Amino acid sequence: MGAALGYGALAASSLVIGALLGLARDWPPLVVGGVLAFGAGALISAVSFDLVEEGAALGGPGTIGLGLAAGALVYFGADRALERGGPDGGTALALGAFLDGIPEQLVLGIGLATGDGVSVGLLVAIFVSNLPEAIGSSTDMRAAKRPRGWILRLWIAVAAICTVATVFGYGVADAVGDDLKAVINGFAAGALLVMLIDSMIPEAREKGGRVAGLLTVLGFAVAFSLA
Repeated sequence: MGAALGYGALAASSLVIGALLGLARDWPPLVVGGVLAFGAGALISAVSFDLVEEGAALGGPGTIGLGLAAGALVYFGADRALERGGPDGGTALALGAFLDGIPEQLVLGIGLATGDGVSVGLLVAIFVSNLPEAIGSSTDMRAAKRPRGWILRLWIAVAAICTVATVFGYGVADAVGDDLKAVINGFAAGALLVMLIDSMIPEAREKGGRVAGLLTVLGFAVAFSLA
């Protein structure tokens, strides 16, 4: 349980670090786009090798397919609801980090509980991809005249909930079968894929320019080598 808490807090800590960086100064779009591109590549590796491949080994293609569909539809529906609600851009990014952070960190906790150890590739992917979301969100909130203390407390709360998700995944791992674990893996992968295509990759290309593609490959290579 202690290991799950520690690794969960480590993965989620980049949300708070990103918020602090966003509050500290205005970051050039090229820098934010580059970090987004690197994080997108790391997440593509995590989806391929830490989520889908391992999930398929646990429950087969049918269960992983069910999880993929569920994760994609839930994330898509939540994102549409946020758009209709009309929150400012910073709040939308924070809620997006919350929605994709929970299943990612559930998988971390389950991996620890089942004796597979921590997935370094997934851990790096979560940590790196959290940074640009938090930097961009806190920057937008600051521009909208949100109080600095309120912004920081929001991101601390999101990070705390994501950390709890890791501990929860660790706690329930022994009580669920391989098929359900495969569905959880698939759910995280589906949600991440929709997020990557709908927001993270387009923003990386828009802000990072042509170098975004090269940085995406670099992020993929780093995460794959760590995995």
